[in-house]
Amino acid sequence: MLKKDKIILQDFSEAIKHEWLETNGLGGWSSSSIIHANTRRYHGLLVAATNPPAERTVLLSKLDETIVLNEKRIELGSNLYDGDVVHPAGNQFLKSFTKELFPEWVYEIEGVQLKKTIAMIHEENTVVVLYEVIKATKKFTLELLPLMAGRFYHVMQHEGPQMHWDVDFNDGIFHNQPDGNLNLYINVPGSTYTHAPRWFKNFKYSVEAYRGLDYTEDLFNHGVITVQLKKGDSIGIIISTEDPSGRDAQALLTKESLRRQELLNEQPQDETLQQLVLAADQFIVKRGDNLKTVIAGYHWFTDWGRDTMISLPGLCLSTGRFEDAKKILSAFANSVSMGMLPNRFQDNNEPPEYNNVDGTLWYFVAAYKYLQVSNDKKFILNEILPVLKEIIDWHFKGTRYNIHVDDDGLLYAGEIGQQLTWMDARIGSWVVTPRMGKPVEIEALWYNALKIFAALLRMNKQKSDAAKIEAVAAKVKESFEKLFWYAEGKYFYDVIDENEKPNAELRPNQLFAISLPFALLEDDKAKNVLQVVTEKLYTPVGLRSLPANDIHYVHHYGGDQWHRDSSYHEGTVWSWLLGAYVDAVVKVYGAKGKAKAKQIINNFKFHLNEGCIGSVSEIFDADAPHHPRGCIAQAWGVAEVLRVIKNYELYKAPTAKTKKN
Repeated sequence: MLKKDKIILQDFSEAIKHEWLETNGLGGWSSSSIIHANTRRYHGLLVAATNPPAERTVLLSKLDETIVLNEKRIELGSNLYDGDVVHPAGNQFLKSFTKELFPEWVYEIEGVQLKKTIAMIHEENTVVVLYEVIKATKKFTLELLPLMAGRFYHVMQHEGPQMHWDVDFNDGIFHNQPDGNLNLYINVPGSTYTHAPRWFKNFKYSVEAYRGLDYTEDLFNHGVITVQLKKGDSIGIIISTEDPSGRDAQALLTKESLRRQELLNEQPQDETLQQLVLAADQFIVKRGDNLKTVIAGYHWFTDWGRDTMISLPGLCLSTGRFEDAKKILSAFANSVSMGMLPNRFQDNNEPPEYNNVDGTLWYFVAAYKYLQVSNDKKFILNEILPVLKEIIDWHFKGTRYNIHVDDDGLLYAGEIGQQLTWMDARIGSWVVTPRMGKPVEIEALWYNALKIFAALLRMNKQKSDAAKIEAVAAKVKESFEKLFWYAEGKYFYDVIDENEKPNAELRPNQLFAISLPFALLEDDKAKNVLQVVTEKLYTPVGLRSLPANDIHYVHHYGGDQWHRDSSYHEGTVWSWLLGAYVDAVVKVYGAKGKAKAKQIINNFKFHLNEGCIGSVSEIFDADAPHHPRGCIAQAWGVAEVLRVIKNYELYKAPTAKTKKN
């Protein structure tokens, strides 16, 4: 069980570094710091996805509590205001925070012990908050203060006439439309309501300040909801965009608990593995009525082609969710254009963007791995193989952004002003790491795409077509070995640029020449590459994107958008690269590699109890102690760590007591 004690919880500056996240399978969430002091514009008790998985709206920002006991008012909320004023400081009453199936808190206040559980309900824009009175010497009053944002998730709310003040309150159900559009219901059984509209101004979101963005917000309160409680009482609150009349919060929580427990039933009894399985569940969401997709990261990403295909094996295949994997592959097959997968889907029904070269190639790997574990030949050969053929044909004849097969069989990609690989930061017209030409991981992915396509053609009894593709793959391997080896450094060039000049920057991308299903090298060169990467790029939480001795190396990630984007791939550590690193370790060192891989995972485990508790951060500072940065929960970070733990059985072996019959 992941846990924080009162020493951390009662230290405001330390506690706000740690966050919790609940999601709903639609793209919405409930999230804050572990003391409920919001530090981001994206924090909110109910953030609804109004057009799943996009168009998120922060409806209810907070629900601050006050206990009235012995004629004393004791506020349990915590907030930071502009000027760095903390008020109230309800975190001083927190005894513990734990995360197992759900985040849970225990408060202790003058003889009252109150346990709070927050859960988001799957495929609903609904949050349940359960309060259980563990101890109390006498009856007390619990006052609830709803603080409304009612805004699109990327912007801030400020005092003005736009907030709708009218409230309906009947039979314990509060109803309002804060933005004049979406409904918000708060069901507190047995409660009363006092209407007293007012603005609370100048909440300070410290992470937004760190990120160089506007960081203050005003929140609106319509009034106070009040309920009487005593020892042994349990009260479940339903917060939803749908009318909760006739629904029971405890029943919803029980149903959601059973759903999550079922995700774990077939998994080994290893805490790290089980928390990663629960984390993986947070990224798999609906797209349309019948398809699924993957949220790249919380809180600000939607679904990205590259991230989805890299994440699919870990999120779906390692967890036995084959049907979800199939729906994801189908969703993206429907979006292929000119032989390319979308780089990302946008909010507000804007058309997809196709500015990537690697996401399309990762699609081959994802489909191949799905076939390996599911043996679903009918789906792959009938529905996916024609899409793969279309992709291959477009790459041979050339598609967007000058993506085409060169005379040497290698794949060329890039044009001025575009960023097409996963190292995709751009500031205005400046592409920070352009990598135009032939990037090393693109050639590894292209080789794998050809090998996979050939294998599927053979499976489809198209032997002559398969032989032609295999001949191209052989040419790719020959050209790669000729062009990419940097003998002086004993590693691979990162890119052969548009002028056929090699770039000798040491980057982690070369690992994919070893780690992918069809390796481009397996000899002493692979061992040399792994040794250099280990010495220069490996950290306990991921791989640096540049070594510390590189002139472009940036020690820390932070500041305004220019500073953040310019350092994104210039030393910053990426968690998702641990997957390729572990693959390479096992491939290069054989039987000894598994022991090394287990140690890599053991070195990483501590991270699940920092940042977003129970999940994996997108990036980290390049320098120790490698503070987590970027998205607090990133799909491919979770997926890749989970994948290698399952693939290589790097989890704790079951004991005689826990071993299943």
